[in-house]
Amino acid sequence: MDAADYYTGIVAEGYAVLKGTHFPVDRYADLITASGEPALELGCGDGDPLLELRRRGLDVEGVDSSADMLARCAQRAAEAGLEVVTHHQRMEDLALDRRFATIFLAGPTFTLLPDDDLAARALAAIREHLTEDGIAEVPLWIPPPREDLGTARQAETEDGTALQFTALSEEYDAAHRTRTTHVRYERWDRQTSEVAEREWVIHWHTQESFGGLAEAAGLQVVTMTDLDGGALTGDEEQFVVTLRR
Repeated sequence: MDAADYYTGIVAEGYAVLKGTHFPVDRYADLITASGEPALELGCGDGDPLLELRRRGLDVEGVDSSADMLARCAQRAAEAGLEVVTHHQRMEDLALDRRFATIFLAGPTFTLLPDDDLAARALAAIREHLTEDGIAEVPLWIPPPREDLGTARQAETEDGTALQFTALSEEYDAAHRTRTTHVRYERWDRQTSEVAEREWVIHWHTQESFGGLAEAAGLQVVTMTDLDGGALTGDEEQFVVTLRR
């Protein structure tokens, strides 16, 4: 199941309150200030950090493959009185009518592309949408096998609706760099309940494999660092790659 189909219905509804990781907006504001505008967030989802970046007056657009997530982003923008431009496109099929000085992903969304062929297409699309001196920042994640199978994570929305996420089972394929987790989302209030099951596929990249894909797409690897910008030791589970044409 690809991301466009995964992030629909109650999965999109519960994303903001159930997500386990939050990324500080200052990181991306500083990146755009240093690298230049206009900027493009790939995999912008329901608007974090896109909407806060727009509130700060930065020229940033967003793209996402999920119509449901973009609808939630538009709703949040309207409630906040913000103007925001988003595009309903897949990362690997990106086709916009402008180029960007900064292209970034807020978190390792790139690993939702389920194989190297789609990753290569996405990198080629990124190259085509960068200005001549533009940069792209791609955070990556090598996920370990899950240790919380069967443990539910719960949250509640402002209107009292209960949401729950449970990872049920998993196939971990180190040879193909793929983790497939079978998950269940549940939603209930006083009158209704709903259940949705999904396959959450993570396809990860090593420093060497990603560097090879980037080079084949015509991109230069400027830096590979840890999440704090420090030098890599070679065994990091998370790292950030900066690319340019």
